[in-house]
Amino acid sequence: MECSQKVRRVTPGSAPVWFYDLAMARTTGKVHVVRVSKTGYVDKQGRRKDYSSAYLRRTYRDGGTVKNETVANLSALPDHVIDLIDAGLKGQQLVPAAEAVTITRSVPHGHVAAVHAMAATLGLPALLGPAGRQRDLALALIISRVVRPGSKLSTLTWWADTTLGADLGVADASTDDIYAAMDWLGRRQDPIEAELARRHLAPQPSPARMALLDLSSSWLEGTRCPLAARGYSRDGKKGNLQIEYGLLTDLAGRPVAVRVFPGSTGDPAAFTAIADVVRKKFGLAQMVMVGDRGMITSARIAALNQQEDGTPQPDPYQWITALRAPAIRKLMADDGPLQLSLFDQQDLAEITSPAFPGERLIACRNPALAAGARKRDELLAATEKLLAPIIARVQAGRLTGAGPIGVEVGKVISRYKTGKHFAVTITDDSLAITRKQAQIEEEAALDGFYVIRTPIPASELDAPGVVSAYKNLKYVERDFRHIKSDDLDLRPVFHWLEERVRAHVLICMLACYLTWHLRQAWAPLTFTDENPPAPDNPVAQASRSAAAQAKASYQHDPAGQPYYSFRGLLDHLATLTRNQVRFTGTHATVPMLTEPTSTQREAFHLLGTAIPLTLK
Repeated sequence: MECSQKVRRVTPGSAPVWFYDLAMARTTGKVHVVRVSKTGYVDKQGRRKDYSSAYLRRTYRDGGTVKNETVANLSALPDHVIDLIDAGLKGQQLVPAAEAVTITRSVPHGHVAAVHAMAATLGLPALLGPAGRQRDLALALIISRVVRPGSKLSTLTWWADTTLGADLGVADASTDDIYAAMDWLGRRQDPIEAELARRHLAPQPSPARMALLDLSSSWLEGTRCPLAARGYSRDGKKGNLQIEYGLLTDLAGRPVAVRVFPGSTGDPAAFTAIADVVRKKFGLAQMVMVGDRGMITSARIAALNQQEDGTPQPDPYQWITALRAPAIRKLMADDGPLQLSLFDQQDLAEITSPAFPGERLIACRNPALAAGARKRDELLAATEKLLAPIIARVQAGRLTGAGPIGVEVGKVISRYKTGKHFAVTITDDSLAITRKQAQIEEEAALDGFYVIRTPIPASELDAPGVVSAYKNLKYVERDFRHIKSDDLDLRPVFHWLEERVRAHVLICMLACYLTWHLRQAWAPLTFTDENPPAPDNPVAQASRSAAAQAKASYQHDPAGQPYYSFRGLLDHLATLTRNQVRFTGTHATVPMLTEPTSTQREAFHLLGTAIPLTLK
């Protein structure tokens, strides 16, 4: 049968669609979308063109013949509209985009995934011990200390709000599980640290055979811990009980071992204990121990290099440390070997003294530290300004009695740590405060001076090398800042069982080990100085490279991406979430990551890994 060719043009919206009005239209057969492509067509101007068109057609049977009729020309419609028509005709259920999927849950993922990736790269899980729930809990505690330091109870709650808890299987852990994992980790401390020492202090990775050692303290809450004692507080918490802990690192400040001591332990005793660990438990001989002044004393050196029967050690340890101020004053007194004329042409001079037989003394004068006299005068003047109203009250008779006067003076005289430079005389009706000028001048004479002592022969390490090795202690001090406040928040300590306190400090040390490597890897994304300049003069103050100064000035890289602090980068990575997605018409959910930012992609690229959907 012939059908009419009369055509009606209908324009829905802005797209014209041609519908064919069939005089005898077929009412049977399903309609479908047909796409037709024509390539290689050449127009009258000789230009090659490609055409594509889309039609809505119905297939029907006329006797024994299958025929098609065009219902509409869809070519003018956008491709996505044609796709929707095609999908609908094929029986697919079409829903509005906003209703197509439901995100049933979204949890932070990127930060814990990045730290876990670094832990895997370093072999930390295997380092902790054999696979099992205890290891997973210990690893989760270490990663949590890097990402979100907090109490064990708050950490336990937080695990359920990140992918860390679910992927490591610790989201259902109890506080007893955590304490059991800490006890398990504490028993593994010696083999863990022995492996770290093999990696970073053995002769092959460390030809110089040098280790850095320093001591710090943190206060405790409560009074029941056997390690808690009163001592010199490096946190300024003089009224609190505390613990002490010594940190051992390689020359770059990479943490290797930590030991916890009672809060009243002196630096020399801590040095001996850690040096014994290095020799006896790590099996490292002929080491050079670099420690701060007051830590490595002559008596401790002698004890260190003697065996239990009193005979000398076959492989004596060498050391690098500095003299305290009284010893330096003796070297300067009565035409001693240390005189200002030594520094007329240079900031470094090597001297000897009968008081230190067999040792080299490298005297240094840092002009930047020599400016301390001006600062001291400013602090003394500020203290006198605080004391002036108290003196006026006593003179006017408004403050009487030696006790009350002493209380008021005590509140202000040590605020700027200058109380030692004042002579204070108090009676019931008088107050006299004068400067100890001779003592001030004596201290000022030492401004900028320090003297390093070592038995290492000059043929093995020259004087600038000795100074550089000693100044590397700044890396241990940096680690202490990261452990105590900047990153890992070790303090205050709430545990009261001795083994739990030691395990807590060990967790912080291993987290510092992770942080050290993360900071190195992410240096291009952060304000870290990637290539600090080596100073021509080892005594001179360290400086930042021009690239690092540019980072601090512009805050963005040449492509416009912002630089981050280490903590800020972790926070940004946390915005990379893992979402549980449920599609309309289904009951199951599918895990999907949000689209990562360029910074997030780069952060994982610098770690040498793709962004994982799950941690394990």
